[in-house]
Amino acid sequence: MMHHGQTVLVLRRLLARIRDVMASGGNTDGRLARIVAIIAKDMAAEVCSIYIRRAGDVLELFATQGLRAAAVRRTRLRVGEGLIGEIAAKQRPLALSEAQSHPSFAFRPETGEEIYHSLMGVPILRGGRVVGVLAVQNTSARQYTDEEIEALQTVAMVLAEMVASGIPVDQAQLLPAETVTATPTRLEGARLHSGLAFGVAVLHKPRFAIRKIVAEDTRIEHERLRHAVADMHGALDDMLRSTAVGGDGEHRDVLETYRMIAEDVGWLRRIGEAINTGLTAEAAVQKVNDDIHARMSQVSDAYLRERVHDLEDLADRLLQHLIGAEPGSTALPADQDVILVARNLGPAQLLDYQRRRLRGVVLEEGSPNSHVAIVARALDIPIIGQVREAMSRIEHGDQLIVDAEHAQVLVRPSDDIRKLFIKSLKARDERRAAYAAIKDLPAVTLDGVRIGVHINAGLLIDLQHLAESDIDGVGLYRTEVPFMIRPELPDVESQRQIYQKVLEYAGPKPVIFRTLDVGGDKVMPYWPSAQEENPAMGWRAIRVSLDRPAMLRQQLQALIKAAVERDLWLMFPMLTDVSEFRYGRALLDKELARVRGRSGRSPRRVYVGAMLEVPALIYQLPELLGLVDFLSIGTNDLFQFIFASDRGNYQISERYDSLSPVALSILRTILQQCQAARVPVSICGEMAARPLDALALIGIGYRAISMSPPAVGPIKATIRGVRLATLEGYVASLCAGRQRSVREQLRAYALDHGVMF
Repeated sequence: MMHHGQTVLVLRRLLARIRDVMASGGNTDGRLARIVAIIAKDMAAEVCSIYIRRAGDVLELFATQGLRAAAVRRTRLRVGEGLIGEIAAKQRPLALSEAQSHPSFAFRPETGEEIYHSLMGVPILRGGRVVGVLAVQNTSARQYTDEEIEALQTVAMVLAEMVASGIPVDQAQLLPAETVTATPTRLEGARLHSGLAFGVAVLHKPRFAIRKIVAEDTRIEHERLRHAVADMHGALDDMLRSTAVGGDGEHRDVLETYRMIAEDVGWLRRIGEAINTGLTAEAAVQKVNDDIHARMSQVSDAYLRERVHDLEDLADRLLQHLIGAEPGSTALPADQDVILVARNLGPAQLLDYQRRRLRGVVLEEGSPNSHVAIVARALDIPIIGQVREAMSRIEHGDQLIVDAEHAQVLVRPSDDIRKLFIKSLKARDERRAAYAAIKDLPAVTLDGVRIGVHINAGLLIDLQHLAESDIDGVGLYRTEVPFMIRPELPDVESQRQIYQKVLEYAGPKPVIFRTLDVGGDKVMPYWPSAQEENPAMGWRAIRVSLDRPAMLRQQLQALIKAAVERDLWLMFPMLTDVSEFRYGRALLDKELARVRGRSGRSPRRVYVGAMLEVPALIYQLPELLGLVDFLSIGTNDLFQFIFASDRGNYQISERYDSLSPVALSILRTILQQCQAARVPVSICGEMAARPLDALALIGIGYRAISMSPPAVGPIKATIRGVRLATLEGYVASLCAGRQRSVREQLRAYALDHGVMF
C-alpha cells in the first residue's frame, strides 16, 4: 500500500507512459492493449479492462489485460447490469475486496474472471455523461485505497479524451439509438417559467478540445492556472457590470453570489492538487469538474445541486481562458431564433447568448427556484426543466416548439403542427394585448362584484409593475428567498433594507409578509440540515422558528423597523396547532414593545394572520379565528396533505384534482367559518393562478385571491368575463356531485358563456 506521495509519483509515471502510447503509431487495438497492460502493471493488478458504452446503453469490453482475449468485443453488459453496469449507472467509483459476493455481481464465463476476488472500477466520464468504465481486478482480497481510486479516476479522464477524439470507437456508435431518428418527438418536463417559443435547437455543450493531458512541467501549469483564474475574475466582473438583466432584485444577488463562488479556495486547491499528479491545467480543471458532478449527481438537496451547477459553469469559463475559446462559443444558426438545450446551466450562462435571439430554454434538470430559473424570469424567457434525455434526444439544429404552459417540448414538429403553433402564438399575442388593455381596469364581474386580485412574490422583479396596475397588493411575500441565495445569514439591518425596498415598490398597497418558511427542502448554505424522509412534513417553517426563536425575532425586528409609519401585515406559515400562533404572536408583541420603547417609531397598525396549510388546523378554526386578523389558505400544501400526494412527484402530482367536489367542499367549509367570525380570508396557492380554478373559487364565495404575477392578466380577464350570479348556482350543483373532478364541466361552462382565458 502506497502513501500519497508515492501514489502521485506512480501516477505521473503512468500518465507519461500512456501519453507515449497515444502518440505512437500502430492500430487502435494494439495501442489499447498496451495501455491496459501499462495500467495493470503500474496499479499492481492482474487484470485491467476497458468497457466502452455503445448504442442502446450497452457496455462492451474493448480491451483487457488478464481476462480471456476471446471476451473482447463479445462480453456486453447493459448499464445497471453487473458491477460494471452499476458503476456506469451510478457514475461513481466502486472498490470491493470480495467482488463476487456483491449482490450486483454478474458472472460472464467467457471472461475467466472467476479466479479474481477484488475489483476497483471507475466511470469514464465525458461532459457529465458516462462513455465507458475502467476496471482493475486482483486474485487476492485487496483493500484499494482512496489514493488508488483517485489515481484510476485520473487515468479514466485521459481515456475519456481518447474516446472523445474517436480513437477507440467511431463516435456514431456511442450515440443512443434515439438520436439517429428524424421523426417528430414529444418530450415532457416541468414548467419553470411560462411562455411559448419556437426556434432551432442549440445544444449547450461548452466542451473544449483538451489537446494536451499530461504536463511536462507542473510549475508552468500552476502559473497558467493562476493567470487564467485572474482573467476569469476580471471577465466575470465586466459581464456583471454590463449585464442586460437590470434592477436590484434577487437575481442580482444570485449573480453576485456566483461571482463569490469563483473565488472558492477549496475548489481551486483541488485543481492545484490535480496538477500535482501530472495533469495539465486544463485537464486538471476538467477532472475536478467531472469528479464533482459524479459525486453530487445523486444529491437531492436543492442548494447543493445549485452549487454544483455554479462550479460546472465556472469550470467551463476557466477552460475558456486556459484554451483561448470565446464565451458562448457554440455556433448559433444565422438569423434564426434559438432554443437553448442543456443538462443544466449556471446563473450567468444565459447572459453568454444573444438575448434578442434566445427564445426559450430546455433543461434535463432544473427547478423553479434554481438560479438559472430566477435569471430566466428576469429576462422573461420560457423555460422547461426535468426533460429527461433532452441532450441525447434533441440534435443541434432541430426545430423545437417550447410549450412551457403545458410543460412540453415538440422536437422536429411536422408542418401541420408548426402551422397550429403559429396560430397559437398569434392567439397568445392577441390574449396578451387583451390583458394589457385591462391592466388598469378593476377585477369586477359582469354583475358588478369586485374580486381582490393580489400577487405572490419573492423577488423584487415581481413587484416592478405593482404600483402602476390595478392589483390590490401582495397577498404573499416569501421572505425566505433572500436567506437562501446569500452566503450568510442576513442581519437585522440587511433584512430591514430588503423589506423596506419591497414596501417602497408596493407604494400604498398592502404587502403580506410570510415569516421564514425554511427547512425541509429549502436549505440555507450556512445552516446544515439533517436528512429527512418526508421534508415537506418535517422540520420547517414555524417549527424551525419555535426551536430557533432568535432568527424569528431578528426577522420581526427588521419587519417592524421597515414598516415605520405604515401598516404592517405578516403571517405565520405551516401552523398545526393554535399554540404555535400564540407563540409567534407573543414574540411579535415583545419586539413591538422593545422597538417602541427604544425609538418610539413603529408601524401605524399591525395585522397578524395565519396560513392554513395543515388539515389539523381546520378542526381548530373556531379558536384560531378568535385570535387572527386574517387567514390565508395555502392550497399547495393543504391539498398535498389532504390527498397524501407529493406535489414534487411528477408521477402523481396531477392525479388528484383541486377541482374535485371534496376539495371544493373543504374550501367552502373554511370560508363559511371565516365569514361567520368576520375574519377576511384569501387563497394564495397555485390554485388561484389557474383560470378554471379561479372560477371555482369565486363561484364558492371567495373574494380575494393571490397568484404569481404572470397569471394576473388571464385571471382578471376571466373575472371580467363572468356573471357571478349564474356561476355560483352552477358551481354549487357541481359540488353536490360525486365525480372525481368537475374540471371538464367547468371548462364547458366557460366556453358556453364566452369567458375569456
